[in-house]
Amino acid sequence: MIKRRNVPFSFSAEDFDESADSFGGFDPFGRIQARRAAAAAAAASEDDAAGDSAADEEAKAPLDLDLTNHFLIAMPSMLDPIFGGTVVYLCEHNHNGALGVVINKPTDMTMDVLLDRINLKLEIKPDTPDAMPEVYRRPVMFGGPVQVERGFVLHSVQHSTPDQFSSTLQVTDDIALTTSKDVLEAVAHGNGPTQVLVSLGCSGWSAGQLEDELGRNGWLTVKADPAIIFEMPVEERFTAALALLGIDPVMLSGDAGRA
Repeated sequence: MIKRRNVPFSFSAEDFDESADSFGGFDPFGRIQARRAAAAAAAASEDDAAGDSAADEEAKAPLDLDLTNHFLIAMPSMLDPIFGGTVVYLCEHNHNGALGVVINKPTDMTMDVLLDRINLKLEIKPDTPDAMPEVYRRPVMFGGPVQVERGFVLHSVQHSTPDQFSSTLQVTDDIALTTSKDVLEAVAHGNGPTQVLVSLGCSGWSAGQLEDELGRNGWLTVKADPAIIFEMPVEERFTAALALLGIDPVMLSGDAGRA
């Protein structure tokens, strides 16, 4: 189920701009536009509606390669300073492009610092830093170069309250991406998702761009393992993602093909 609010949370103390678009010019949730187009077509003339419906059905044709819920693992040939050595979790891949977050590039900010910066107080304040619950000591990731001032939260799905947050893309039955502040409010109050990865910014590809990079052997791909995202130390995630393919990092060369 996909829900959307106009604005994700910001990492500044400024008021939220309710007129802002969540993801700027890149809409990773293309299905929402399709629904709006279908609703507009229903209100138009019968001929226009038929034309819009045909175009909408064509847009919904399945991709030859849908990499939603997959890891992109950067090949050694990728010398890009942003994506070199990274593992990206893809949350959405459709005809409009792809959206993901880097899961192994930490910033120098931890969750407790983030919560303080956006004026969220912990429900239970520990007496010492060592007593801080582990979730609050986790590093915030650099998720990618798109909308770096915005927050993107990968988290486990709470099946008892699946519609808990205002702006959520459910990637799988067990993983969701939320861009509204209420998910961090729940974390701060101690009743949020049990597994959380917060990133500054996201990674986006326009239509056909990711496929082009794959064709040039820029990435390896493999179905994602949630344990690597949420449970494994950051420095081990790249090697662990490769291990899903049975690959040791020393086996890789810049001209190796895509698995």
